[in-house]
Amino acid sequence: MIKIKDLTVKNFMSVGNQTQAVDFDHEQLTLVLGENLDQGGDDSGSRNGTGKTTIINALSYALYGNALTNIKKNNLINKTNSKGMLVTLTFEKDNNEYRIERGRSPNIFKFYMNDQEKLVDESQGDSRQTQDDVNTLLGMSHDMFKHVVALNTYTEPFLSMRVNDQRQIIEQLLGITILSEKADALKEQVRQTKDAITEETLKINAIQTANEKIEGSIEGLKRTQRAWIAKNKQDQDSLASAIEELEKLDIEAELESHEKLANWTEHNNAILALKKELSTLEPALQRADKSVTKAEKDIADLEDATCYTCGQELHADKKAEIAERKGKELADALVYQTEVAGKLTDVMKALEEIGDINGKPTTFYDSAKEAYEHRSNVDNLKKALEDKKVETDPYAAQITELNESAIQQIDWNSVNELTSYKEHQEFLLKLLTNKDSFIRKKIIDQNLAYLNNRLTYYLDKLGLPHQVLFQNDLNVEITQLGQDLDFDNLSRGERNRLILGLSFAFRDVWESLYQNINLLFIDELIDSGMDTAGVENSLSVLKKMARERSKNIYLISHKDELIGRVNHVLRVVKENGFTSYANDLEVVE
Repeated sequence: MIKIKDLTVKNFMSVGNQTQAVDFDHEQLTLVLGENLDQGGDDSGSRNGTGKTTIINALSYALYGNALTNIKKNNLINKTNSKGMLVTLTFEKDNNEYRIERGRSPNIFKFYMNDQEKLVDESQGDSRQTQDDVNTLLGMSHDMFKHVVALNTYTEPFLSMRVNDQRQIIEQLLGITILSEKADALKEQVRQTKDAITEETLKINAIQTANEKIEGSIEGLKRTQRAWIAKNKQDQDSLASAIEELEKLDIEAELESHEKLANWTEHNNAILALKKELSTLEPALQRADKSVTKAEKDIADLEDATCYTCGQELHADKKAEIAERKGKELADALVYQTEVAGKLTDVMKALEEIGDINGKPTTFYDSAKEAYEHRSNVDNLKKALEDKKVETDPYAAQITELNESAIQQIDWNSVNELTSYKEHQEFLLKLLTNKDSFIRKKIIDQNLAYLNNRLTYYLDKLGLPHQVLFQNDLNVEITQLGQDLDFDNLSRGERNRLILGLSFAFRDVWESLYQNINLLFIDELIDSGMDTAGVENSLSVLKKMARERSKNIYLISHKDELIGRVNHVLRVVKENGFTSYANDLEVVE
């Protein structure tokens, strides 16, 4: 239950710098009666312009930041003082005490719970968050406040409102607005879910794009790998073919042939050299033999030798000289002969020792060096072939690494779960928003029946002979004796009774669905066009409501005759341009 306890007002509309207070903590029917001393006071019957409606405007301003009537906020400040406007309201709910302080010049908006400020507005201006906190706590919109708590002749009657505006009020009342609020919250959740789906999809798309790039790299590596494998095989085939071709030649036999050829060449060269030497020694021996023979003949012929110039027998000295010289020549010739004969013997012996050699060995290569190079080439090619066979694929590890590490797994589970969640949310949203959904129908059927029941009850108690019924489409129907009527067809007194009955019914529905509230203001609705029976019926309903349901009801009126029909009177006095509330409440005996 919301229990509004008291209201203090300063420099608000006609209230001046002297703070005025109203105590709402009473269960009774109170008449709010004005007395304008600036216009002659009670004796002159001046009840207008005293500031009675200021109370409900201040109450509305404290709760919602706006007056009940269409007064601009700056015009709420007392015109004489022009500053320091402050309205303070205290109320209870769920065993907690709350206080709202709101003002202008300077701007003030503070909200307290159990004397602890809930939110500090550093700018000292209107705070949307603080107002949201107040609205949440009240659970009642400003429009609903006008039709349930503060009934005023300036408020457009419900039945005069446009159909869409009526529907908004009824939907709030019946709890359908809660569905709309939940639908709005659900719409936000759907939006967030869609955003999450989009985000997850973008992540997956990014992964797919990255994977595609990596897969492109992998495919490029695979192409390069295939080319490498093909080249490796080609190289192996080429090496094997080269080896096969080279091995057609028995290189070991070739090398052996070259070894034989070297021996053969060596022997042949030795024979040739000996033969060459022999060809020199044989003529030399012949010449040595001739030199010996000649020297021997010259010595033998010396006995009979004569002078070749005179023909006379040589002198003995001359013969001895010649003999000595020829003897030396013979000795030299014999030494030379012996030397040459010895060499010739050695050569002949050497030839004999060498003996005959076979035919010259044949070879593929001209030199052993080439043959050794051939063998070395075969060995090198075989090693190169083995190396090629065991050569590591330089791309396999890269491809494996990219496949195992770089390629990210794509998990659609999150998106699928979010999509399923979104579909569920959209289904719930349809249930909340579709006019034909069973939830809306159930709420309307249950609460609308109660509304019509209470409306029929109050209209009967107020003495209104009309039938007023809300249809399932939330449109309202006014009939009398089977004839359809418009609200404007009714007299002023009938309209006021219908306004009261409708507001009372609204209040019953509101309190049955949400929470009780102790306060009710009725501003001049009983004054305007209502006959005596209508006034009596209205007072009877209000007294019963105050008595049986613990309501503090304020009846703002100009009618002095009502003084004896209420529990208390709150006098609102206007003097020297300022409004005051006479000592809170005055008990009427």
